[in-house]
Amino acid sequence: MKVAVLLSGGLDSTTALHWAHRHHEVVCALSFDYGSNHAARELACARWQAELLGVPYHEIDLRSISAHLQSALLSGADAIPTADYAEDNLRQTVVPFRNGIFLAIAAGIAESNKAEGIVIAAHGGDHALYPDCREDFMAAMASAISLGTYAGLQILRPFITNTKAEITAIGAALGVDFAHTYSCYCGREQHCGQCATCRERRESFASAGIPDPTEYES
Repeated sequence: MKVAVLLSGGLDSTTALHWAHRHHEVVCALSFDYGSNHAARELACARWQAELLGVPYHEIDLRSISAHLQSALLSGADAIPTADYAEDNLRQTVVPFRNGIFLAIAAGIAESNKAEGIVIAAHGGDHALYPDCREDFMAAMASAISLGTYAGLQILRPFITNTKAEITAIGAALGVDFAHTYSCYCGREQHCGQCATCRERRESFASAGIPDPTEYES
């Protein structure tokens, strides 16, 4: 199947890119600059991974839209909570309807590139915190995109029931260079090691029994 892949440059989407490259024909990788604290470092990793696989890479500028959205992820590193990966803390980092916005735009670009599907790395660990990562949302969005495109585009969500540790193991088996992925919501040169997404990243490597190549400040 010809597919477009949503690629943030983080651990999950990078694994999804390599999974798609192994099992499908990737016509393009799509990244979105929505003005997050970590955009520059994360997108640099996305570009590196796409170029590594020889996949056409497209970066879409959504900063004009993000100016109208409320999220700690868009407010500067000082706004990022550093406590555990729990609902009260992580809910502050939710960008409203982010996956819905991404998928709607990706559908137009994917169909224009004669793709038959879109790959997204939404996973089981995200469901409780992010409404636009849950399978009921993905199924509804998949139906809308299929009905709204001549190609009847499918949304492939290969990790929808997996934990992040399981995705890390899958990525390792695919030969993903995790040193060229970025997760820290603070956007520093090194991962801070304190924000919730850094903690989740570190725990995923430990749970999977995979060496963590990430350099953390603490």
